[in-house]
Amino acid sequence: MRGRDLVDLFALGFLWGASFLFMRIAGPEFGALALVEVRVAIAALVLLPLLLARGLGGELIGNWAVLGVLGIHNTALPFLLLTWATLYLTAGTSGILNATAPIFAAIIAWAWLGERLTISRTAGLLVGTVGVWLLVRDKVGASMGDTTLAVVAALGGSFLYGIGGNFTRRYASHVKPLAIATGSQIGAALVLLPIAVVTWPDTPISLTAWAAAITMGLFSTALAYILYFRLIANIGPTGAITVTYLIPVSAMLLGALVINEPITGAMVFGGAVILLGTALATGMLRLPGAGR
Repeated sequence: MRGRDLVDLFALGFLWGASFLFMRIAGPEFGALALVEVRVAIAALVLLPLLLARGLGGELIGNWAVLGVLGIHNTALPFLLLTWATLYLTAGTSGILNATAPIFAAIIAWAWLGERLTISRTAGLLVGTVGVWLLVRDKVGASMGDTTLAVVAALGGSFLYGIGGNFTRRYASHVKPLAIATGSQIGAALVLLPIAVVTWPDTPISLTAWAAAITMGLFSTALAYILYFRLIANIGPTGAITVTYLIPVSAMLLGALVINEPITGAMVFGGAVILLGTALATGMLRLPGAGR
């Protein structure tokens, strides 16, 4: 991996990890729906001119239906679920739960696309499940309170990312990556706009919350997508997915440094087990003597 690619990888991990901090700061004032609308609208306004400057406007028009579907289930809904989850979970916990997305992607690829599950990948699914339990066992109860629902929402967002990745492989592999990123943000913005207008907060939103929302839209969404797809082009999707291991770390550290969120032993140990499961489930690691 070249030095520039390594810088892009760490920058992407930082930016996507920071998104959980921004959700924690801005979410209570905006509410989940309004905040996601601001985020995706800003990203769409940044990405669209870049797409048009590269002469890829036809990609949006020719694939509007597929990109619209991706905008709903790979952007609007997971963004909404994860943003709502951060109203009740720390940035670090939310970031760790988000790291289960590749595990869900592996399960869905097996069930939907017929992708083979080796012994190593099956072990990864089991290890990842144990890691989730270790992380949330003190937060989930039978009463289905806000914290329990937040855990379910965060995992639901990750599950939708898993669907989105496989949907892209199945129906959008011919579409340029920048068009997928731009189209999904535009689709999400258009779908959420009417609901966001209706649910817009009645009370004034502070400059701090606005700054967090705008920064998240510009850097943790628009710039992050540019870095992500540049990494895919330079080092391939397998190399780019290693950003999964950096996101929880930056989310935990930023939450602790900026808003004094605790880093608990359960977060560190459960997160490490989840990441081990992710590495096995995605084929990045394999058990000794086991095939990929």
